Amino acid sequence: MDRRNCDRGMISISFNHIDPLFMYTQLLKETLLEIEDDDVKSIKELVEYCRLHSDVSEKTLEKIEQEYRDHTPIWWYTGPYFIYSMLNRGLQQMDVDIILKMGFFIRHLHQHITDLHCEQQNSKAAMPSNFQVFRGQGLSMEAFEKMKKTKGGLMSFNNFLSTSCSHENSLQIFARSAAFDADSVGILFVMNIDTAICTASSTPFVSVKNVGFYHDEDEEILFSTHTIFRIDRIARIEDTHTDRLWQVNLTLAGNQDDDFNKLTAHLRKELDVVGTGWSRLGQILIKLGEPAKAEHLYQLLLEKASSDRYKAQYNGQLGSVYQSIGEYLKAITFYERATDIDKKMSPPSQLSLADSYNNIGLVYDNMGGYWKALSSYEQSLEIRKIALPPNHPDLASSYNNIGSAYYSMGKYSKALSSYERSFEIKKIALPPNHPDLAACYNNIG
Repeated sequence: MDRRNCDRGMISISFNHIDPLFMYTQLLKETLLEIEDDDVKSIKELVEYCRLHSDVSEKTLEKIEQEYRDHTPIWWYTGPYFIYSMLNRGLQQMDVDIILKMGFFIRHLHQHITDLHCEQQNSKAAMPSNFQVFRGQGLSMEAFEKMKKTKGGLMSFNNFLSTSCSHENSLQIFARSAAFDADSVGILFVMNIDTAICTASSTPFVSVKNVGFYHDEDEEILFSTHTIFRIDRIARIEDTHTDRLWQVNLTLAGNQDDDFNKLTAHLRKELDVVGTGWSRLGQILIKLGEPAKAEHLYQLLLEKASSDRYKAQYNGQLGSVYQSIGEYLKAITFYERATDIDKKMSPPSQLSLADSYNNIGLVYDNMGGYWKALSSYEQSLEIRKIALPPNHPDLASSYNNIGSAYYSMGKYSKALSSYERSFEIKKIALPPNHPDLAACYNNIG
C-alpha cells in the first residue's frame, strides 16, 4: 500500500485533443522504448548514480546489481525498493539524469507488461472484453481546471499507471484523503477499458496478482506508460465533509484517433531529421519547452561520446539548443565545433557538414548578418549538390535560404532567381498539395 500511496501525487498528466505538446509526450514514449543500451553496463551506471545522488542503502544497491536478472521488472517495480519512486519522479519531472540512467528499465518494464498481457489475455484468467478499473488520487487545482476545459478531449498519464479493481478502496483511501489537502482536489478516476482497443492501439495492461513483489495484490491492474484516455464526464461527488471530491469518467482511447495520428505522424517526421534515440529525446525536450534539460542531456552525451561522429552530432545539437533560446553566439560556437570535427573525419561526413553550414547560416540570418548567412548557405549548397540527387528537397531548402538572404539585403533579382530554383525542385520532389509549394508561390510573388 505504501508504494501505491506514494504514487498518488507523482503521476504527470497531459491534456488536450490535438495539442502538439500532448503529442510530443507520446513521441517521448516511442523514443524511450526504441533506445537500445548495453543492459549490464546500464545497471552498473544506475547503481553508481544512486551511490552518488541518493540515500539508497548499499545493501539494496548490491542486491540490484547482483540479482537484477533473477527477478522480473514488475517484481522490482512493485517491490519495496527505490526503483518505483525514482522512475516515476524521473518521468514526472522529466529529470534527464534519471531518464538516462533508467532508460533500460523503462524498456524492460514495458516489454514485460506487453509479453504478460498477451499471456494473461490468452488464458482462463483473461479480463473480460469490457471492464472498469479505478484510481483515486490528488490533482492540483491548476491541473483540475485544465481537465475541466478538456472534457471530451484526450488525456495521458505520463507514467506507468497503477489502477485498482476496487471502487471503494480507490475512493475512500486515495481520492477522499487527497480532497483534504489544501493544494489539491480529490479525484476518483473511473476508467472504462475495451480490450479490443488495447490490442489495436498497443496499450498493454496486466494483473499484478502473482507476478508482483507482494503476491496478495490481487486487485491491481498495471498499464504501460503514457496510456491515453478520453474524458467523458466530470461530476462532483457529494460528501458532507468536503466539496473538493470529484469523479472523472474516462474511456480508453489508445492511439486510434485520426487527428491524433495525423499530427503525431507529422511531428515524428520532423524529429526523424535529427536522428533517433537520445538525439531525438533532446529535440523533444526543446519542443516541450525544456531547453535547459535538452542542453544537460546533450552535454552528458557529449562527455560519453566514443566516436568523432557522435561528438560532431552532439556539438551540433547543442548548437540547436542555444539557437532555440536565442543564444546565437553560443550556437555558432558549437556548430563550428561540429564542422571542425566533420572536416577531420575520414572520410568527411559530407551531409552532416552541409547541415552544420546551413545551421550557421540560419543563426547569422537571425542576427541580421546576411552576408555571413549567405556565405554559409552557399557552402552548404555546394556540398549538397555533390552529395545529393539533383531533385532532393534539401537542395530546394538551400536555394530558398539563399533567396531569403538576398531578399533581406535588398537584392531582389538574385532572391527571385534562387526562389525559382527552389520552386522547380519542390514541384518535382513534393506532392502537388504540399504546403511548401504555397510558400514558394508566396516568395516568388
